[in-house]
Amino acid sequence: MSIKITWLGHASLRVETGGYQLLVDPFLTDNPMGALSAAEAQADYILLSHGHGDHVGDTVEIAQHTGATVITNFEIGGWLDKKGVKNHTQHIGGGYHHPFGYLKFTQAVHGSGLPDGSYGGNPAGFLLTSKDGKKVYIACDTGLFGDMRLIGEEGLDLAVLPIGDNYTMGPDDALRAVRLLSPKHVIPVHYNTWDIIAQDPNAWARRVEAETPAQVHVLKPGESFEI
Repeated sequence: MSIKITWLGHASLRVETGGYQLLVDPFLTDNPMGALSAAEAQADYILLSHGHGDHVGDTVEIAQHTGATVITNFEIGGWLDKKGVKNHTQHIGGGYHHPFGYLKFTQAVHGSGLPDGSYGGNPAGFLLTSKDGKKVYIACDTGLFGDMRLIGEEGLDLAVLPIGDNYTMGPDDALRAVRLLSPKHVIPVHYNTWDIIAQDPNAWARRVEAETPAQVHVLKPGESFEI
């Protein structure tokens, strides 16, 4: 059984595992790097890390036309309830055995206000363990934090890390994150959507591969990597 990750631009991902399709932070409409339209998107589940508009994105529309369950924190779950969107809520440190695998919420150092000004609870990252034991850590929007070392103790097959700087980790801290996490593979995201988070992912990849054992996979929007 494999896990296939497709980068949809910015921090949006499609994850395919065990016959299920998951969308992570589906900001597709108005995404300058978007590789998929909201109308085309299919999902069984949507993982929503926090409330910012470039992550909530098209969550409500996609959930309504696909019937997907949104997995998010309790506060955003209440906000989705008012929109008639089916959801499953978790919180940091808590995991749940979903049909596609075991999903645990991790700390993320960031904010979470919703687009309409509602309180969005605590931001989170995701640690996914597939049915056959593969482990993927999707850091989502976060700064560097020392407890990434504890996440790395899980034995990560893949880490998906932001490198854009300004709003999240930049290249230097993302390299330090790789050292703490010790993943086999890394995919950089959350860069080059706008000038304020412009980065050279290939230069970053060369640094990571020169200084750590990890292999970096720089994807173009719409490209995939499979473990």
